[in-house]
Amino acid sequence: MGKVLKQGVTIKGTKDGLLFFLDDSRPFSAVLKELKYKLEQNNASHIWDGPEMKVKIKLGQRQISKPEEIAVRELFSIRKNLIIHEFESEGMPYLLDRESGIEMLSGTVRSGQVLTHTGDILLLGDVNPGGTIQSTGSIYVMGAIRGLAHAGSKGDETAIIAASILRPTQLRIADVISRPPDQWDESEVNMRFAYLVNNQIAVEKMHHLSRIRPDQEWKENNKRP
Repeated sequence: MGKVLKQGVTIKGTKDGLLFFLDDSRPFSAVLKELKYKLEQNNASHIWDGPEMKVKIKLGQRQISKPEEIAVRELFSIRKNLIIHEFESEGMPYLLDRESGIEMLSGTVRSGQVLTHTGDILLLGDVNPGGTIQSTGSIYVMGAIRGLAHAGSKGDETAIIAASILRPTQLRIADVISRPPDQWDESEVNMRFAYLVNNQIAVEKMHHLSRIRPDQEWKENNKRP
């Protein structure tokens, strides 16, 4: 008889809200896939569509990167009543490489404006047509990119560009410029990220990040003493 694979996501209710246990022995991409499936189910609508509930994400002995945290938050955004209040790892900070961090800004980059940054940046807002966001590291936008985004502006080819709505006029990573904007699928509503592969810019859904960029996870893990 075959071995039964235990659940990657376990949900428990408490007096304060809901606990989501994410199995630290499974690949994070597989856990994200299972989490997405469970959040999209309709047979638990009394929970998913009920009153506002606090959510705590327990990661076990796993630490996650900032892009992975953003991917989890994006999945939960489909259930407006489920509000993530905390991530927790056992005996350690839940985020990898906290000392270098990521700068978070909020606002809208309007037409004619240029937002430049050194390092990774998380923008809570939109980049409108005619606006530009440029960073020497990766760019994460919890909103829409409809203007120009340039990540890895000093030559970092491992940088990525991620957004809740990715419909840019142009993308650049390091010295590579995207194809014409008609390549971007207007029907796609999931968070996506752009990255370099074979000297071309490709786009994938956010939950594929750990599969496509496993080298980044390895480097971050090995920065810890």
